[in-house]
Amino acid sequence: MSWDDDVMANVNDELFWDPKVDSAAIAVSADDGTVTLRGTVGSLREKREARKAAQRVFGVNSVDNQLKVRLLGGQGRSDSELRGFVLQALMLDSLVPATVDAKVSDGFVTLTGTVSWQYQRDEADLVASSIAGLLDVFNEIEITPPAPSAADTQESIKKAFKRNAALDADELQISTRDGAVTVKGAVRSWAEHDEAIAAAWAAPGVTSVSDELTIKY
Repeated sequence: MSWDDDVMANVNDELFWDPKVDSAAIAVSADDGTVTLRGTVGSLREKREARKAAQRVFGVNSVDNQLKVRLLGGQGRSDSELRGFVLQALMLDSLVPATVDAKVSDGFVTLTGTVSWQYQRDEADLVASSIAGLLDVFNEIEITPPAPSAADTQESIKKAFKRNAALDADELQISTRDGAVTVKGAVRSWAEHDEAIAAAWAAPGVTSVSDELTIKY
């Protein structure tokens, strides 16, 4: 078997192994470390869990998630109902500020508004995606934090990298400009990749993170 055949087989096994994913209607292909998922799943949460499962597999460099959400009988709701459920869930989550809004069109949710931190943006996305009956969530929330100097932002991210036992800080490079951060270098797994990006987002004043990391097994 070729390397891609091994990766494809392992992704199929991981999807089957994950109890949060029904892999019966998921087709997997692999090309030079890029895995493509096609088929249907019963919820947006399941679509996202399938992507995470594929990323856990050794040899996977990127995942093209083309899965479609096919709602099961009784899950269909009107756009106005869905918007009401989303807004209520956002309001009840203390991590999501009141400046976040949502609109729904044909089952697709778009999140808008402003937050001060990326974790608030991520939390809003997580809350919205957990609502049954949604087809997808588009996160257009803007980050508008106080703006520290670029040097302070860069130094705080470097320190965060060095504190994190899961990261090899010497292999990572950081550049910043007007709140925009670029992370470059090589990591050993998707888990390390996610740790590095999360650390960059956690720095005060960061409004965007450009991910230029490569995974080298």
